[in-house]
Amino acid sequence: MFTPEKKTKDAESAIIVGVATSNVSRFDVRDHLNELEQLARTAGATVTDRVTQSLNSPDPSTFIGSGKVNELKRLSAERDSDLIIFDDDLSPVQVRNIEKQVNCKLLDRSGLILDIFANRAQTAAAKTQVELAQLDYLSSRLTRRWTHLSRQEGGIGTKGPGEKQIETDRRLIDKRMAKLRDKLDKIDRQRTTQRKGRRGMTTVSLVGYTNAGKSTLMNALSDTDLLSEDQLFATLDATTRTVQLDTNKEVLLSDTVGFIRKLPHRLIESFKSTLDEVRHSDALVHVVDVTHRRFEEQMDVVQETLGELDCEDKPVLTVFNKIDALDDRNLLRALRREHPDAVFVSALRGIGLQRLKTDLLALVERDFVDRVVYVPVTAPKVIARIHELADVESEDYLYADEEPVADRGDGAAAGDDQPQAVARIAYRAAPRNDDRIHDMLEPFGALRPLVTNGARVEPDVGGDGKSARAPRLASES
Repeated sequence: MFTPEKKTKDAESAIIVGVATSNVSRFDVRDHLNELEQLARTAGATVTDRVTQSLNSPDPSTFIGSGKVNELKRLSAERDSDLIIFDDDLSPVQVRNIEKQVNCKLLDRSGLILDIFANRAQTAAAKTQVELAQLDYLSSRLTRRWTHLSRQEGGIGTKGPGEKQIETDRRLIDKRMAKLRDKLDKIDRQRTTQRKGRRGMTTVSLVGYTNAGKSTLMNALSDTDLLSEDQLFATLDATTRTVQLDTNKEVLLSDTVGFIRKLPHRLIESFKSTLDEVRHSDALVHVVDVTHRRFEEQMDVVQETLGELDCEDKPVLTVFNKIDALDDRNLLRALRREHPDAVFVSALRGIGLQRLKTDLLALVERDFVDRVVYVPVTAPKVIARIHELADVESEDYLYADEEPVADRGDGAAAGDDQPQAVARIAYRAAPRNDDRIHDMLEPFGALRPLVTNGARVEPDVGGDGKSARAPRLASES
């Protein structure tokens, strides 16, 4: 059995394995192995061979059957392979049974993706999230990797007599995971505070399959220089920049980690604070690599992942990227007919970006609401906050009193309140900002314009927001 102490060459060689079942055709397996090979290259391995197996359903003990395991054993010995990578997740039992016969490292798809994330993590938040996911993955697989963990050890001041080393290590892992969760909770609170600081801004998140060109599009729209490489998972941390869509029309655009087929659920859980950028966005931009031969399947994967994040109901603008590299122009024309609301761009060459900004602005304003509200001029902070949260289309001043109520319960007769100067504000706002404005205006909800003989009474308001002269009559427009 392979153990971590075994030395491997600097450039590891790998054999990749895929299984065709009644639900997965051999054609699908070929494309899936193409992606797995790209993942292996991203991790730094060189793929020398591909092994495929056809089964009605995976073998519960070895996943691929004993005969195919023997074939793997012979092939790995001939190639002197360092690594065997399965395109599907294996159970601890399956891994243990295969490693008893194949003397090299064994990884499944989740383990490979976690390794890539570990190599790509740069910030403290990303490293913490990846470590938590790795420990979660490792906790159920201790028995198959380190044979020394089954030793019996004991002694005063160390651990209980007769306790297995593996039990001690599992307990240490649990303690470490608890600390990491506490650390991620702190990171989550910090990011929640950051989001509160930009509550007045419309937020948009870039989502899509990994390597669809999200970071390149982010750079093109925001005129920044974020890392963008032709590799899987080049971006792990959420990065937010301001993008001006039109005059005085800005949004906060966030670039997030890419999705992938069979993205490990433990990664979704540990990257909660990063993916919360998607959850809290007002709208999403779904970036699609139109040059990929199975881009439609990738689009389905993104939709499924958004469903896991409870984001399937958010407004989405589909953007087909890399149109400059698309050789089949008939496909492009067909896509335009099939997706009339989509935008076709080349983020690398700047093609179609102005159309993208126009359509994105229309998308985020599609659900905006129009309101007319009355705010006392003695509440200037509320008036200023409305200007921050909404597009104020007009603002004038008049007198208002409280809406007549037959019996207010305080002994006062209807109409006893004195008229007060108010700002009449007409605005357009996003639904969530409209809710915030509504909450602020709760104390003033009964204010109505004062009308005398069919005319509205308006005050002359000075620079301090107070009435400067006696009220005058103005006709309602």
